[in-house]
Amino acid sequence: QEKLVESGGGLVQAGGSLRLSCAASGRTFSTYAVGWFRQAPGKEREFVAAISWTASNAYYADSVKGRFTMSRENAKNTVSLQMDSLKPEDTAVYYCAADLDTRTVVRGTPNYWGQGTQVTVSS
Repeated sequence: QEKLVESGGGLVQAGGSLRLSCAASGRTFSTYAVGWFRQAPGKEREFVAAISWTASNAYYADSVKGRFTMSRENAKNTVSLQMDSLKPEDTAVYYCAADLDTRTVVRGTPNYWGQGTQVTVSS
């Protein structure tokens, strides 16, 4: 059982940066693929990025490719999402999610989800 807690959200101006973190409480977190998803008001939740448990593979939505970077520190049970060159359309609640299968994460159906953290980008 994995409990995921996101942090690092906030208000930033367009062009700025934020770093989101996802901390896990389970002892086997290092074996899980982890993803970030976001949901803007009135829109469906969408995939943002994912990283395999070895960190050897990372996947990004086209809308964030080149601006967002995902990383993980298995020894600390944490995963991060560095968000640069933020745009107003990046405004959303960002969720961390995890699953043993990377494909399941990328498909958007992982087993474990955090509560989310708000990111607001002003123009």
